Amino acid sequence: MNKLLTTLLVLAVASVTSVGYAQAAPAAAQAAPAAAQAAPAASQTAAPAAQASAAAPAKVAVAAPAAPAGAKTLDAKVAMCIGCHGIKGYQASFPEVHKVPMISGQSAKYIAAALNAYKAGDRKHPTMRGIADGLSEQDIADISAYYESHGKGEGKPVGDKASKEPSAQVAALLQKAACVSCHGANFSKPIDPTYPKIAGQHADYMFVALKAYKAENNPAVGRSNGVMGAIAKQFSNAELKALSGYVSSLDGELKVIPERKFR
Repeated sequence: MNKLLTTLLVLAVASVTSVGYAQAAPAAAQAAPAAAQAAPAASQTAAPAAQASAAAPAKVAVAAPAAPAGAKTLDAKVAMCIGCHGIKGYQASFPEVHKVPMISGQSAKYIAAALNAYKAGDRKHPTMRGIADGLSEQDIADISAYYESHGKGEGKPVGDKASKEPSAQVAALLQKAACVSCHGANFSKPIDPTYPKIAGQHADYMFVALKAYKAENNPAVGRSNGVMGAIAKQFSNAELKALSGYVSSLDGELKVIPERKFR
């Protein structure tokens, strides 16, 4: 009897187990196709991304051409000039307080001649001598050309004659100095481009410059120019001041043009 009961219990357990396996098998079978379908989808998504990555051109950094060693741009060359000549009303204190000269619109050949005179020591001025010493011939040519064209065309045209008549006293001084024979009837069209345009130039600068032509045996102040030296020495300082005041009052082509960053 006991053996019969044991046998029936074993058969019942086996039956239940078989049913469980039978139910699990279809579920596993259904899960397998789902996984199989998911795998191609993932494969399809990854493939275009890989293709796009492969097709995208690689970015190549292009280096800017290097400037020659020691080369200076025009901006760098004129930078040392802007701090004085590019500021309206700027004053120097050597050898006395006066406005620095206007050089925008000045003749390139005159600017070059002046810089070379400072460089050679024919014009004595510690600051300008130091600047000129650091300039090459090409630097001087470039700076001179820049300032000749700087502001060209701005302002009203200058007439052929002086824009105002001098007083009787100044007229006599002008005749004695024969200024128009070199600087032109309007003082803005010199007969030689190495001579400066002076119409409208700052009066206090011209007064200091004229006195410099009279200076002798001064290691820091003076201008070596036989023609201008002979002319300036004919006049007292008061007369030179009167001449400077008149010429400064005339319409001219010289101007101060501040750089954009200073405007």
